Amino acid sequence: MSRVSSTPTIRVALRRSSFWVIAGVGALLVAVIGFFVAGAGGSAGPRLGAENPAPAGAMAVVEVLRQQGVTVVPVDTLDEADAAIAKVGTATLFVSDESGYLSSEQLGRLGTLASQTVIADPDFLALQALAPEVGFGGVSTADALTAQCTVAAAERAGTISPGGKTLGLPAGTAGYTGCFPGDNNTYSVIERVADAGTITLVADTAVFANDEIATYGNAALALNLLGSTDTLVWYLPTLADVPVTGPPSLGALTPGWVTPVMLLLAAVSIAAMVWRGRRFGPLVAENLPVVVRANETMEGRARLYARGNARLRAIDAIRIGAVGRMAQAAGLPRSAPLDQVIRTVASLTSRPPDQVHAVLVGEVPGSDAAMMALSDAVDELERATSLAARPPGTGPSPTAPPSTGRMEP
Repeated sequence: MSRVSSTPTIRVALRRSSFWVIAGVGALLVAVIGFFVAGAGGSAGPRLGAENPAPAGAMAVVEVLRQQGVTVVPVDTLDEADAAIAKVGTATLFVSDESGYLSSEQLGRLGTLASQTVIADPDFLALQALAPEVGFGGVSTADALTAQCTVAAAERAGTISPGGKTLGLPAGTAGYTGCFPGDNNTYSVIERVADAGTITLVADTAVFANDEIATYGNAALALNLLGSTDTLVWYLPTLADVPVTGPPSLGALTPGWVTPVMLLLAAVSIAAMVWRGRRFGPLVAENLPVVVRANETMEGRARLYARGNARLRAIDAIRIGAVGRMAQAAGLPRSAPLDQVIRTVASLTSRPPDQVHAVLVGEVPGSDAAMMALSDAVDELERATSLAARPPGTGPSPTAPPSTGRMEP
């Protein structure tokens, strides 16, 4: 009878692994696309970068200011901003801390550097440090945003593009002026006049971005806020402003697209495990292709013992079965040691313990005839034990093995 190989063919193996191949290729494509998209968006510079010509950059307003005679000084750290302002004496400071690098102490110091400070899209720490009465107002729902305030730069602009972020300012708060109002005391621009200088909070960065600077009065507002002095310090905080407390983390060293791609791969892996690892129902018993009878197994093992002259192994198999049955007939537990079984059998059959030990353990057959004689002795000892352990007046012992004749090897 020919045997069918269970080793999967190349075609079957490829079919089984097709899902993982497709998933791997898909993940690779996502990573490559994310890399190029991130590279295309970040190669021009940071958001509101003075030299960034991308839609999110601010190169347009910077170039116009330079054409009007304003000296624009881009800096990357708070110390550089302080040095640049101290060098000229009077300057306007523009700040956009999109990543939140500055601490509360640094923000407090920031508010005292220049006579005119403009902060685009301030975060919670910036509001708490520089304008604690101001909160977040959500996104503007007004169809049009007009100045409606006495701030000169806002009045000259007239309007700005609607739909951006807003800041909340309680009515009647002293020292603050809100411009371009929306609903529920929200404003797009808030100015605070203090002894240290004027701080102008612009809620949305679209006022300065290249793609929105030419719409409505955005350009007029940006130019009037930033061009009030001869020098403009353009400060975008970086990692250099973060205090060094140890080596940089892995997240700080890897590009920004790595984390989203890793999360996507984890989600795909979990979905694949749930999909491919689900059970299709309760387990069922499957019939074996071949049924082997017990006597065939016994005969096959006996022939192997005979062919290999494994007499001791064969007689040990007979002894182990006989010892178990004799212990059961004598009422001993399954965990009874062999010495206890030998003593009990010797007592029941009135035989010397040494003789019982020789039959069950000690003798080693040197020939086939000796093994057959020893097998007969084991069989006779088991029958004697069964008869001795049987209560008087009962039938044959159920533990006595039936006489089936001897199988010749």
